[in-house]
Order: sequence, then structure tokens, then C-alpha cells
Amino acid sequence: MSIALAPGRLGRPQSQPHAARRRWSVGRVVAWIYILGVLFVTVFPFYWILRTALSNNYALATHPSSPLPVGFTLGAFKRALGLSSPAEAVAQGGSGASLNILLYLRNSVIYASILTSCIVLCSAMAAYAFSRLQWRGRNPVFSIFLTALMVPGILTLLPNFVLIKDLGLTNSFGGMILPGALFSAFDIFFLRQFMLGLSSEIEEAAVIDGAGKLRVFFQVTLPMTAVPITTLALLTFINTWNDYFWPLLVTNDESVRPLTLALAVFKQSSPQEAPDWAGLMAATLVAALPMLLLFVAFGRKIVDSIGFAGLK
Repeated sequence: MSIALAPGRLGRPQSQPHAARRRWSVGRVVAWIYILGVLFVTVFPFYWILRTALSNNYALATHPSSPLPVGFTLGAFKRALGLSSPAEAVAQGGSGASLNILLYLRNSVIYASILTSCIVLCSAMAAYAFSRLQWRGRNPVFSIFLTALMVPGILTLLPNFVLIKDLGLTNSFGGMILPGALFSAFDIFFLRQFMLGLSSEIEEAAVIDGAGKLRVFFQVTLPMTAVPITTLALLTFINTWNDYFWPLLVTNDESVRPLTLALAVFKQSSPQEAPDWAGLMAATLVAALPMLLLFVAFGRKIVDSIGFAGLK
């Protein structure tokens, strides 16, 4: 007895276009509208900075709400980079003031790099003591450390300023770096959460081979925590790079002035009635570009590392 099969149906399930099609609901539409709105609010300021930086400063006053660059020119970037003469800067609506952006970039790199290195190293050592070493009172001391997270940073500015002034460290990199170089409650908590999940077998094997605590920390624990340390270093570097108020308190010398503070000085140096908004936005874009590139390159790693540490 033979069974006739319809051609094209052997071993193939019937297609269900309606089941496979993603259904759109009111909630999904609202969610997409919300996401697009947040994306627009986040990206639009960067576009407006670029639009202003590519405009002629005189022409901006005639069409302030134009969505496109007004009197397209690269003169603002030349002024920000110090490539235009004072006469050319004034002709395009600039103040004629010079902005030694390479010097300020150097100052910001020195300030952010040294402070980031100190914070990460000290925080890693403290996190190792709180997570891998056994000593009496470890948990109560760590709880006291966590209370520092509830203290607003603005409350420590005045005592730190008085201390730096008494030590004679104003207008120096040491005065900007020392107050925040040795302690960060969030960084200690962040690294401790990750170190708690590390296996102790490798450390025990190193101790059996005669390694001391410092050797175990630098040669065993640190390599295993390379990912969160890199993430923490990036976050700390970005925060330090964008720091403004503390350098404003302790520095007024151009030789140590960071880029964020130099932008404010550049804004106030305009002899005209209106500031050089085009030049200021060009300098702001140059200052923000390194941080934007860092976050684009390592943003996913930062988010994954923070989420992983938070689940510990």
C-alpha cells in the first residue's frame, strides 16, 4: 500500500507567518519612542557643539537658531589650536586671545594619569586586604569605609584646600593630586566585590611555594583582576579629566592649569560684548574628543564589568 504525498510538503512544517511576525503593542511603541527621545536628548548637544564650532562667530548672532553651521569655517578650530593670528581671529568674531591647548592638554594628561595611577593602586591594595586577607575587625572597618560613600565631596573641599595651602602646594600638580590620591571608597568597594569571587587555590599554591603577601598581590591577584582594574582606571581617568572645581581652587598658574579650567579662562578673555562661542565650542570639542573615543572603545567593557561586580 502506497501513500501519496503532496509535492513540496515532505518533511517541511507549514509556515506560520503570523506567529513568526513580531507583534507591535502599545507598550513596545511607547518604549521605542522613549528610547529615541533619550537618544536625541543625549546626542543633540554634541551636534550643536559641532555646529557652533563650524560657524563664523559674527554670523551666529544673525541666525542663532539655524540647525546648520552659519558661515561655515574652520577658523574656530584654528583659534582653539593656536594656528590663527590675532587679526584673523578678530576678523571671524574671535577675541584674539590665545589658547595654548597643547600645554593644557599636557597638564590634563599629567594630572589625570598620576591621580588615576595612585587611586587604582591604593584602592587595589585596600580591596585585597578587605577581601583576601583574614584579620580581626575586617568587616567593621570596611563598613566604616563605606560610610564615606554617603559624604558629599563638596564637604571635603574646604579642609583639603586649607591643608594644601598650609603645605605650600598651591599652583602645583602635587596640590591637585595629593588630596584624592590615597583613598576612594567607591573604588575599594568596586574591586573588593570582584576579588571576593576569585579562587583561592592559586594564591594558596603561591604561598606554599614561599611567596609573601606582596608577591601574591602583585603577581597573582592583580593579573586576575586586570579587567575590573582597567575599567576602574578608565572611569577614574574620565572623572579626573573632567574635574573643574578642585583645580579652580588650588591653581591659577598657566603652567599647571588643566584644560577644563583653561576653557573657562578662554571664555572670559573676550573683549567684545559676546564671548567667542565658536572658538569655545571648538576647544570644548577638542577637550571632549579623547574621552568620547575612550568611552566608545571601552564602553561595553565598563558596563559589563560594573554589572558583574554588582552581582557579587
